[in-house]
Amino acid sequence: MASESHNPSTRGVLCNAGAGAAAGVIAATFVCPLDVIKTRFQVHGLPKLVNSRGKGSIIIGSLEQIVQKEGVRGMYRGLSPTILALLPNWAVYFTVYDQFKRLLCSNDGFDQLPLGANILAACGAGAATTIATNPLWVVKTRFQTQGLKAGVVPYQNTLAALRRIACEEGIRGLYSGLVPALAGISHVAIQFPAYEKLKMYLAERDNVPVDSLGAGDVAVASSVSKILASTLTYPHEVVRSRLQEQGFHSLVRYAGVRDCMSHVFKKEGIAGFYHGCATNLLRTTPAAVITFTSFEMIHRFLINAFPPESQTQML
Repeated sequence: MASESHNPSTRGVLCNAGAGAAAGVIAATFVCPLDVIKTRFQVHGLPKLVNSRGKGSIIIGSLEQIVQKEGVRGMYRGLSPTILALLPNWAVYFTVYDQFKRLLCSNDGFDQLPLGANILAACGAGAATTIATNPLWVVKTRFQTQGLKAGVVPYQNTLAALRRIACEEGIRGLYSGLVPALAGISHVAIQFPAYEKLKMYLAERDNVPVDSLGAGDVAVASSVSKILASTLTYPHEVVRSRLQEQGFHSLVRYAGVRDCMSHVFKKEGIAGFYHGCATNLLRTTPAAVITFTSFEMIHRFLINAFPPESQTQML
């Protein structure tokens, strides 16, 4: 990520948190319709569309079906808890990741962090973020799938959903899917080191500092690293979504991660672990490009807009 010096400061933390939160909200709003479709594919499998024009149109057909049955609002189910989750999610992640990098950096320089240290920083930040925001992701998943359950009283809003889940299912309900979500740390353990290495390669190629890379180079690095990480770690997302979707009124109940994996494999085979993968790539790749590019550009703006105290006093 963008850095200003080896020494952490309140200014640096606030810039990381502010840029991360803003970038996450921008990306979430842009790709929400695809996120709704992906979640439903993960939980309920591929839909049977009326007048389908073939597999190539399944995403468009799903969007059309949602609009017909639920209106445009249906494409943005779960956006509120998604934004509420992403505000702390990326703010916490980018900030903790940056602080871990500072702790692990050698005398060779902040931008020359070894691969192993980069992976540790990504994993530590991922674990902290996942534990902090898991209840909001549970709410988001249930909002996005509740329109498919006949006779079930829907959740009205994010806070009401959190209270209801806590009352009906306890802490366990709020943290359903946490184990596969933590397994998802493998995703950032691949994505962020790959992103850093790609940025370094592009900076060396253009003979410029890493923090001076253009938006186009940042977009390339973020998209390639995201596609690689998403493809390799996608099955855990299916398991996580199914565990989060099941609630007090669910017909299918899983005893845990192993039971869920066994159920998916027996009923749907290996392909079951990749339901929604294509949609996920269509969603996460532009989301990653928007998030990372927005973060880098907003971070640079904030750093320049709010100079260090020493410089401010001199001025």
